[in-house]
Amino acid sequence: MFACLFQSQTLFNQLREITGIQDLQVLQSALNVCLVQQHLSMYSGVDCLTYSCFYSRALEVSAEENAACMKRKRCEGSGESCSPADWIRQEDCPVGIRNVGNTCWFSAVIQSLFHLPVFRRLVLNYCLSERVLEKCKSHSDVSEFTHKLLDWLEDAFQLAANGNNPEDKQNNPMVQLFYGTFVAERLHEEKIVSNIEQFGQYPLQVNGFNNLDECLEGAMVEGEIELLHSDQTMSSGQERWFSKLPPVLTFELSRFEFNQSLGRPEKIHKKLEFPQVIYMDSRYLHKNVDQTHGRRGGVKRLKDQLTVLQQKLEGYKNYGSGPTKYPLADMLQYVLEFATTKPTNVSPASVPMNPAAHTEPSSSDSSQIEPDDAGSSDGSDCPQTATQRTPIHKPFTQCRPPIEVPLQPAPHSVTEEELYFVRSCLQRWRAEVENTINELKASIDKVSQALEGMYSDNSLCQVPYRLHAVLVHEGQASAGHYWAYIYDHANKRWLKYNDVMVTESTWEELVRDSYGGMTNASAYCLMYINDKLPYLIAEDTDNETGQVLKGMDSLPSILRRYVREDNRWFQQELREWEEQFCQAQREEAQVQTHTEKAAFHEEYSRLYELSQEETTPQQDPRLQHVLVYFFQNQAPNRVIERTLLEQFADRNLSFDDRAISIMREARSKIRLIKPEDMDMDEYLQWHDDYSMFKTVFAYLLAGLELYQNGKIREALNYLAHAHQDNSVLLRKGEKKGVDQSLIALYRRKCLKELNENAATLFKSQDENDVAEAVTIMNECIIPCMHLMVRDSVSQEDLDVIELIRSCWCSYLGQDMDDSVQEKLSEFLPRVLDCSAEMVVLKEPPKVRNSPHDLCSRLTAVMKSIHSTSVVTVK
Repeated sequence: MFACLFQSQTLFNQLREITGIQDLQVLQSALNVCLVQQHLSMYSGVDCLTYSCFYSRALEVSAEENAACMKRKRCEGSGESCSPADWIRQEDCPVGIRNVGNTCWFSAVIQSLFHLPVFRRLVLNYCLSERVLEKCKSHSDVSEFTHKLLDWLEDAFQLAANGNNPEDKQNNPMVQLFYGTFVAERLHEEKIVSNIEQFGQYPLQVNGFNNLDECLEGAMVEGEIELLHSDQTMSSGQERWFSKLPPVLTFELSRFEFNQSLGRPEKIHKKLEFPQVIYMDSRYLHKNVDQTHGRRGGVKRLKDQLTVLQQKLEGYKNYGSGPTKYPLADMLQYVLEFATTKPTNVSPASVPMNPAAHTEPSSSDSSQIEPDDAGSSDGSDCPQTATQRTPIHKPFTQCRPPIEVPLQPAPHSVTEEELYFVRSCLQRWRAEVENTINELKASIDKVSQALEGMYSDNSLCQVPYRLHAVLVHEGQASAGHYWAYIYDHANKRWLKYNDVMVTESTWEELVRDSYGGMTNASAYCLMYINDKLPYLIAEDTDNETGQVLKGMDSLPSILRRYVREDNRWFQQELREWEEQFCQAQREEAQVQTHTEKAAFHEEYSRLYELSQEETTPQQDPRLQHVLVYFFQNQAPNRVIERTLLEQFADRNLSFDDRAISIMREARSKIRLIKPEDMDMDEYLQWHDDYSMFKTVFAYLLAGLELYQNGKIREALNYLAHAHQDNSVLLRKGEKKGVDQSLIALYRRKCLKELNENAATLFKSQDENDVAEAVTIMNECIIPCMHLMVRDSVSQEDLDVIELIRSCWCSYLGQDMDDSVQEKLSEFLPRVLDCSAEMVVLKEPPKVRNSPHDLCSRLTAVMKSIHSTSVVTVK
């Protein structure tokens, strides 16, 4: 039946998921080995232990088949770095274990045990005599270990401890180190029946408990047992008491359960706290059974008392008969505030929805609402009607609302006697409630302290166990990852062992990852060691000097020889690899150098040829690449070469292996450029010039596009800036800037049309139009005129300037309002004298200046100009 089960497709799918091995032949070969060497009849099904054994076998078979196919060196087995130098361990630094396919659980267990010095000594010094080895050949053989690692080690050390009597395990060091005993007591025919059982990893349930002590107490007692004196009977149930604690005490936290409705296992993510030090004699040892029973009774009474107190306190904190509850003291305070709020005779429902709609009444009604008539004619204080008390709402002179309504709810009316009675009762009741709450809190604190101190007196804190390792699982029941936190006793710190990564950690990080309840990570195994047995964590020392032995000095002689021999072979392998690597690097460098030189030369030639192309109104090759601009302006070779290297060094252009190789070579060459070989100020200035060149072109194109679309004012701003910046470039070289005549032409057109628009607005003498005309003159036309005069002004520009001056001077003799004449007199002197002030041009909005964008826009703009159609840029 089991053979059929193993050969089912479902099982193979499960094994693929668990082992990470996808090769069906490897799985089948490993399965055959497992079936031969395992007594399947001992198990009721295929459990996780069988999977563990199968997994190790699968790895062995996989390794054997791979070795048969090809012989590899160590470094070839890794998919990461192939340098054997990466295998060299740093002195005094722990190392991780590589995950070879879902083996993180194995690494976590092995690291936890290996970093327990007493265990490490036992394993490293393990040996068998020839006599025992001879007997092993004819019996069940050491290789047929059971599925758990400690069981394997127990069997192995049993051979060394007492090869003739496998049943006698008193001298087995693994049993002495990891195994303890407990006494199980139960009631049978009104008599206490007890038996002693051995345990290794002690299982603890997580569900229903908040901390490790609660888990232990739950595991100690099944049902209710009350045996305070020998003459008393006990109810049904069973108790367990530790009779002998092992030096290394391991708790297995059961965080997995089977969901019957879903038909699958699920992980319990509940939070469970555990301490760094736990005292095992406080309530778990059999020798303290009488004291513990007495204290358990006290604990039960205190817990019952605490429950009652907490229920009472909860009643005060959440008071009410409805679904929503509130603190009683706050409710009394709110009622008191309501009762003492100033009463009002005005019903909230009578307040008009729109008080602002009230207007001053006609003169015929004024006698009823004038302020002087608010009182009675005889001066009595009798109340007036609502109509008589309605105030007049006068906009801009009166700010208070037309009707005074209280901001908080208030009684419509309340007498002094009623208010006195209600206030005194509510204040007294609130004081009583607050006093009761404080008394309950004090009682709860007192009972809680008594509970905490029930097992904390010195007489029951003589057997401390300190946390040595925490094994953590992250994920769900069907999949996840394992790592371990292990305490470095020598350096008093926590280390996190996560496969190959070993990092220093803290107790806070351990708590965050191990308690559970917040993420999918939680502890599944806790390893404590007896804090009063220093030999457990003591490192090996030299018998003569007493100094701590480190590294290879701590190994047994036979292992020391083996490691030295392996290191010798490793050093030889390292030398061979370095020779082969250096030779390969030289050969690869030669090929790469040729490839990179070819790439550099190809790009250099392409851009140089592009720089020789003729510039046309529709196309300017300088826009296509910075080096074309440099070539046309005869930039120094050092500037051109570094710019080309910077281009190839751009990571964004590394889209394949060849490009990445060229990128690395370019970066290497850039690093070789010394400060004395390159004037970086000169280099940056050339690039700044090209950036300004693109900006000038962008301003020019933006101005032309806006002009074609009738936005003259915005166009003039861009063209004025383009002309100003272009003048700076042209002073450095003829090819440094743009054709200035094109900018000047459209600057004049914009200036002339914009002036005509301003003059038309001014001549209308409308207040708003005149203001707009003055704004155009002050912000656009006058600053542009001043810039034109200060440059080497052309005759065409002078003609436009004179035309503008004549236009505005002609208004001096015309019949205009005084205010309009005043505005004219304010800006006209600035039109006539263009040298009397500092010119400040308004900065235009940012524009796109990418080379590709500028090229397409240039083509579209020039086509539009020549065809006199509106610009459309794709």
